[in-house]
Amino acid sequence: MKPIPRIARGWLIRGKCKAIQAEAIARPSWSQRWYAVDLKSLDSKWRQRWEDDHHGGTSKSGNASLRPSASKPRYVLPMFPYPSGSLHLGHLRVYTIADVIARYHRLRGDSVVLPMGWDAFGLPAENAALERGIAPEAWTKANIAKMKEQLSVMNGSWDWSREVTTCDPGFYKHTQQLFLLLYSRGLAYQAEAEVNYDPVDKTVLANEQVDANGCSWRSGAKVEKKTLKQWFFKISEYREALLSELDELVKDNSWPERVVAQQRNWLGKSSGAMIKFPIMALSGANLGAAIEVFTTRPDTLFGVQYVALAASHPVVKQLAQSDGKLQAFLDTLPALPPESKVGYLLPQLRAVNPLAYHDETPDATKASLPVYVAPYVLGDYGEGAVMGVPGHDARDHSFWKTHHLDQPVRMVLASSEDESTSVLPNDEPYVAPGFMTQHSGAFKGRRSQEAGQMMVRMLEAAGLAKAVEKWRLRDWLISRQRYWGTPIPIIHCDSCGAVPVPAENLPVRLPIVEQHWAKGKTGNALESCPDFVNTTCPKCKGPARRDTDTMDTFVDSSWYFTRFADPHNADQLFSPEAGKLLPVDTYIGGIEHAILHLLYSRFIYKFMASISLVPPFTEETWTTAEPFKRLITQGMVHGRTFIDPGNGSFLGPNEVDGSDPSHPKVIATGEPAKVAFEKMSKSKYNGVDPTEFIAKHGADATRAHMLFQAPVGDVLNWDESKIAGVTRWMQRLHDQVAIVAAAEAVSGMGRRRHEKEAVKSFLAHGRATGTLSSEQWDADTALWRAVQLAVRSVTQSYDEVYSLNTVVSDLMSVTNTLADSKADLLVKREATDTVLRLLAPITPAFAEECWSVLHPSRGSIFDSAMFPEEDGLLESTELRPRYETCAIQIDGKMRGTVELPCPPAELEGDALADWMIAKILDTETGRSKFSSGRYDLRTAKKRIVVRGPKAVILSIRT
Repeated sequence: MKPIPRIARGWLIRGKCKAIQAEAIARPSWSQRWYAVDLKSLDSKWRQRWEDDHHGGTSKSGNASLRPSASKPRYVLPMFPYPSGSLHLGHLRVYTIADVIARYHRLRGDSVVLPMGWDAFGLPAENAALERGIAPEAWTKANIAKMKEQLSVMNGSWDWSREVTTCDPGFYKHTQQLFLLLYSRGLAYQAEAEVNYDPVDKTVLANEQVDANGCSWRSGAKVEKKTLKQWFFKISEYREALLSELDELVKDNSWPERVVAQQRNWLGKSSGAMIKFPIMALSGANLGAAIEVFTTRPDTLFGVQYVALAASHPVVKQLAQSDGKLQAFLDTLPALPPESKVGYLLPQLRAVNPLAYHDETPDATKASLPVYVAPYVLGDYGEGAVMGVPGHDARDHSFWKTHHLDQPVRMVLASSEDESTSVLPNDEPYVAPGFMTQHSGAFKGRRSQEAGQMMVRMLEAAGLAKAVEKWRLRDWLISRQRYWGTPIPIIHCDSCGAVPVPAENLPVRLPIVEQHWAKGKTGNALESCPDFVNTTCPKCKGPARRDTDTMDTFVDSSWYFTRFADPHNADQLFSPEAGKLLPVDTYIGGIEHAILHLLYSRFIYKFMASISLVPPFTEETWTTAEPFKRLITQGMVHGRTFIDPGNGSFLGPNEVDGSDPSHPKVIATGEPAKVAFEKMSKSKYNGVDPTEFIAKHGADATRAHMLFQAPVGDVLNWDESKIAGVTRWMQRLHDQVAIVAAAEAVSGMGRRRHEKEAVKSFLAHGRATGTLSSEQWDADTALWRAVQLAVRSVTQSYDEVYSLNTVVSDLMSVTNTLADSKADLLVKREATDTVLRLLAPITPAFAEECWSVLHPSRGSIFDSAMFPEEDGLLESTELRPRYETCAIQIDGKMRGTVELPCPPAELEGDALADWMIAKILDTETGRSKFSSGRYDLRTAKKRIVVRGPKAVILSIRT
């Protein structure tokens, strides 16, 4: 450590109840510091000490051990990364948040589990292997080693003893166990299905992996439809439980409302009716008696003007065999966007509205209906058919206008009972419930919901309708025709059928296929490996073939969080004792996982609970099991992006003149460059390597900067220049620590452990006995009140998580108050001690360094300190400040402020107002501005006095 700074005589230091004459300390200026701390060097210094002490700065009760404990440890978990080879700022943000939460709870005395692992299977590794001619395993392990080193420089407190890697046979053995548990209960099955096929990655995708434009979530390729035999998990069996518990997840803001809304929409429970539209095949083809349509709006039946079928509908498939034009149209559909309103009119087919058989139905409704094939109709929802109601559905209206522009749209609902019009207002459909119009026959004037129910009952009696419930959710397709994934533990035998691999033969290991990668072969490597495929049937011992599909990587991530509870258990997914760690208390990750990962994880966890694998759930209580008590979704990180205003192209670093950071210019033209913050990507030249940033500024400054820039849930616009304010704050705080430590050394004040109410007792005694002057008491209470307000605010922000940015701003504010304060040394020491404990979760190495200066003999702050709690001063009437700021507002405008003594507690209403006005007029400002003329407070017609925690605000209207 560098020398202690020079001390000058003259500072009066008081400790307990007697005065001690000591040396005065001159406060350093910004240009001439006592000594500047090298923030970057602190990282390696304290990481080495943590490593030597085997706790990584976590030993306030340590990371929870694998041994059973009397109480459940707090389980904090960020979503584990895919080992792509490099961490980005999004990783840094989520892992900083997770580590801060974990350290905060450790300081509060909790035992905390904060594990880390690797989501290591997946297509990127396989594609990289093909490009490089190496095995996916080698590429993946090299990336894990690199990223583990990157994680280490973030000053995280990961429990590496619990590390899991999904491509390790020790892990995927249990993924296969999980598959077989599902299979034995009929929840894993194989079936022929029309599937989404990615022609680039050459594999099948689940519905959730196809975006709104019909493209693959990973490759971006246009998805094709194929009929293949595939493996599914029967998630639909759990749909009611998945839906019903969503209401519990939003209570107390445990899960973000938008995540719950996305899951609710994806589950898509709809109450409606199945309605039969009789059909007439003019060609004489046997197409059945009727087309069944599911609708949630039977009240619009009178407005049906056409029927539309999905391309996969059985009627369409049958007609395409003899209609070449229809087949040609179907061939064009894969290239069209899902929202396309093209359609093919089936010339030899008409449909009949089932209401046509009712005597009082208007003639327009009795007319036969055209039948179309339309890509906007989904084959996997309802029955792959819709009743087209242009007057009351936006998509139907758009389709009708495309094909029947010259024909009127029939309105059968209106917003009020006396409105009956056949003309669409503003040429838009009326989609809300309302009243039946004149086009609704005998139902005219009825409320639409009531009329819809009556129609269903009437048609049900005729065998033409039935009230039903439908779900958007489909069973989870888990088959992937790729090598780098968990092999499906099923053997196919001509005699015995599909046979599960016996438990004692798990794991089914991936074979070594080096030549496949070396030669850059495409396709599934497992299919071309006879040593893997050819095997013996476990039942009949005859020749058989292994299943060559691997599981969707979302299967791995749907249960990995439970494996952290017992990562070294060779026989079970986790033991009942280890399972007591579950569920995860706080789970942190991006909202982009709202449907896929989070929905699948909820399904698998409920399945585990249903078979009593997760304590304390049973077959009767499993529906309430949820894997993540609290979900935190952080916003994305956007980078500073330079754009050429002339052509809109993105500019690289060598194309921008940044000599004046506030006015960057395009080098080629000299024009001002447009600056925006956009999602980071190589093509936009706006990526930032977090390890390079940490090497430049230090991990703790980077962590604080990351949190300070934006609330956790918001998009973070990454601006490197703004870290200067954070480093100045840290340097200033370090100065204050050094000043207090030096003053203690000179004064001879005994160092002792923090006592919660030491300062409060000191201030109360000083005021009661008069040992503190009024000025000194004011300085002491002002500083300690600021500290107590910071304790309250910072604690609330740590608990809420989403406002972690205000932790940094609150600590900056209280640091400034500390630096400017003339408070007693005892108060300053306890204030400094408190601030260090408040900031320790965010800047652990920096806090350790400052703690070692302030308390050289007490060891790690994470061992010797607890997170501060309020001492009650803010509620104490005896320790209220003597003066507070009074803001004077007249006729809605601020007119001035004055310092006033605090009013007596017993004054209220007019008495308080009279007292306040008298005290204001006693001040110089009051006499000069508010004693005469238009702002004379004594002539106010209305007086409002509001008490505040730090100020009294007076609002007066003349």
